[in-house]
This record gives sequence, structure tokens and C-alpha cells, in this order.
Amino acid sequence: MPPHALKRSTLLALCACVMVAQGMVAAINLLIPELSSSSLHPSHSEILWTVDAYVIVFAGLLVPAGALGDRNGRKGALLTGLALFAAGAATSALATTPAVLIAGRGLSGAGAALITPATLSIIMQLTTPEHRARAMAAWTLALGLGGAAGNIGGGLVGQFLSWRALFAVMVPLAVLLAAAVAVTTPRTERSAHSHPDPLGTLLLTGGLAAVLFGIIESQSYGWTSARILGAFVAGAVLICAFTVHALRSPAPLFDPRVFASPRLRATCLGTATGFFGLFSLFFLNSQYLQGVKGYGAALTGVAIMPLTIGMFLVPRFAARWSGRPRAVIGSGLGLIGLGLLGASTADAGTPYWGYACWLLVISAGTGLSMPALTLGVVTSLPPHQAGLGSGLGTTARETGAALGVAVTGTILSTHTDLTHGMGPSLRVVALIVLAATALVVLGYGGGRRSRLVTAGTEREPVRSASR
Repeated sequence: MPPHALKRSTLLALCACVMVAQGMVAAINLLIPELSSSSLHPSHSEILWTVDAYVIVFAGLLVPAGALGDRNGRKGALLTGLALFAAGAATSALATTPAVLIAGRGLSGAGAALITPATLSIIMQLTTPEHRARAMAAWTLALGLGGAAGNIGGGLVGQFLSWRALFAVMVPLAVLLAAAVAVTTPRTERSAHSHPDPLGTLLLTGGLAAVLFGIIESQSYGWTSARILGAFVAGAVLICAFTVHALRSPAPLFDPRVFASPRLRATCLGTATGFFGLFSLFFLNSQYLQGVKGYGAALTGVAIMPLTIGMFLVPRFAARWSGRPRAVIGSGLGLIGLGLLGASTADAGTPYWGYACWLLVISAGTGLSMPALTLGVVTSLPPHQAGLGSGLGTTARETGAALGVAVTGTILSTHTDLTHGMGPSLRVVALIVLAATALVVLGYGGGRRSRLVTAGTEREPVRSASR
């Protein structure tokens, strides 16, 4: 039994934190036109880095940030993350050059990397197994709603305010969230089995950053350019070096043998697949509704709201089927793929209600699969490694999101007519999602952690007070 029950106020505060952190991934996309014509006069490359700096730092630091929270205290990591998030937002709001704006985005991304795994691991620590599925569903709902809220907020700011307002409003919001966390959230036990491992952190973060750079910048330089291929090679070398280091180190950041678990491999792939589809849609939704249908920025943000309906309603029913995770995950991801396939038929003559129906299908698939995927990732590891599990799951999400934008952007750039270009882009995305869904279902494996994972990582944690 956890020493503290998870109170509703605590759950709401934690979900609000992760919703804000995830929302800033999507919000900036609707402000690109205003940023391009602003007094900063950013180049095309600087615009790309303004968008991407947040997600690169966010994804690259997630695993070490989760391990840091496990060892040094999850509540402290969360409050530190909110402080960094606010500092980065203030820096961006006051930026006088593109470089300062990009630096502020990166600093906020570092804060988000501390926020997201800490929120999930606190929930894991404060819930009993019988209540965990519902708590995971609420957390996953907040994560999904963050993307939609980012679109809505970014659209409203782009329509009625300056781009600086998006960052400025994040500062008092982060302060309010920090106050809510301080009041409602108890400190949880720390794990002595999570280690800082500076060399491992450097190798893993550098490897992930290089791979994400290659994914994101591929639409600017081309998939076969020397710069992009070099980034992928560098990422592979650094990740291999991390693996060798972690296997030999007596105190690694985490043991790579955790991926011997079929469930962990499958749920990480499934998580990346779902967010690959969602953020492909977010990217193309803005292009389609603004460029083809002629909607303004605010209306474009609001038009994505059908995507939230299934995220609200379906997890309540999905929690009843928590004993059949393979079926729930496969059905949910399959619905996302089918919804994307249907949305790919939308063109200039498609009425909005027809497009919105396909958004509802995607929404239902997201609400069905994501809570089970989230729970699958974190329960594939021992309880004292909850932060690591959350970090791995969120890294899969952000990598899937970055890959979705890169793939759709690359396909879209080969078509001069956006009316016809959206269809091929979403069809390719839908087919990738459906193919990956089959791999997830086939690879999910049994319900228990593998013997190797248990032997290699599941040791009784040393209990000590949080700082």
C-alpha cells in the first residue's frame, strides 16, 4: 500500500503539468507565419530550430531526467523542471535575436524533460495496482489533450496577440503549477539504484539528439544528404557506445537489457507509432485548413477539437478491458491508422463535418490505446525504476512525433498543389501506422517481465527520504 493515497487534487496538478509541457510541442506551429515576419527577421533555418529546439532537448534528456528524479526525488525534479520551463519561456518572450529565442526554447525543453517523467512516476508511486489503470488513463488523456490544447492556444495567440504572448503567459502559469504541486503532492521514496552516470548521459543524449536532428532536418536537406546521413551515423555510433558503456559499468544510467522484455519493446514501438500518426495529423491539419480551406489561425486551432472527444470518453471504457492489453492496443492503433486513411481523402471540396468524423475515429483509437501503452511501458520495469520507464515511454512519444512531422513534411514538399499533396502524405502515414500496429500486436509477448530483465534490474530499492 502506498504511504500516501493519490488525491484528486494531486492528480489534477500532475496532469496539468504534463498537459502544458506537451502543449508547447504543438503550439509553436501555428505561429510560424507571424514569427517569419517579426522584427527578429529569422532565416528559414532559424525558424526550423525555433520549432525543433524544444523537442530535441525534451526527447534527448528524458531518460536521464527520469533516472535523476528516481534517485534524487521526483517532487524536487518536477519543481526544478517547472522553474526551468518558466525561465526558458521568459527568455523566449524577451528575445531580441533568433539565437536567444532558440536558446529559450531549448531551456524550456530541458524543463519539460524533468516534468514529464516525474509526473508519471509520482502517480505510479502513489497508486495501488487496482487504481493504477484509471490514473494512467487520466495522465495519458492530459498528454493527448496537451497536443490539442497547444493547437488551440497557438491558433488563438496567432489570431489575436503577438507571438511573444505565447511564451509570456507560460511564466505565471508555471509558477501557479509549481505552487499547486508544492501544496498537493507528497514526496515519494527515492531509489538508490538509479545513477547519474555522466558519461552515459552524455552518450545517450548526444545519440538521441543526433538521430532527432537527422529526422527533423531531413525535410530541409533531404534524406540522402551528407549532413543527414552523417547525423544518423553519429547517432548510431553514440548509442552503440552508450550500450557498451552501460553493459560494462557497475552503475549505468540504465541497463540496456531491459529491452529483453517483449512487452517493453512492443509498447515503446506502439507509443511511437501512435504519436507518429497524431503529430503527422497536427502538421497537416494546419496546412490543410489554413492553406486549402482558408481558415484563420484561431479557427484552425478550434477545428481540431473533435480529436479530444474520444480522448475524454474512451479511456473510461478502456480501463474495464485492462486485462486484455494486446487487444486494446491493437484495436486502438488500428483505429488511428484507419482514421488517418479516411482523413487522407479530404480535399478542398470536403465539408468540415466529413473531415471531423475521421478526427473522431482517430480520437477513439488514441483514447483506447494510449493508456494501455503507457501502463505497459512503466509496468515492464521494476517499481523503483518508474522514472526510467516514464522516460523511455516519453522518448518514444517525442521521437514518434518528430518522425511524423519529418516524414509528412518531406512528402508534402514534393507536391506543389497542397490539395493533392495532403492525400499522399496521410496515406503513407496511415500505412506505416497499420504496418507498425501489426508488429506491436505480434511482438507484445507475455504479460510478465522477462527473466533476464528481472535478474538484471529488479533489485529491492533502498528506501530513503526524498529531498
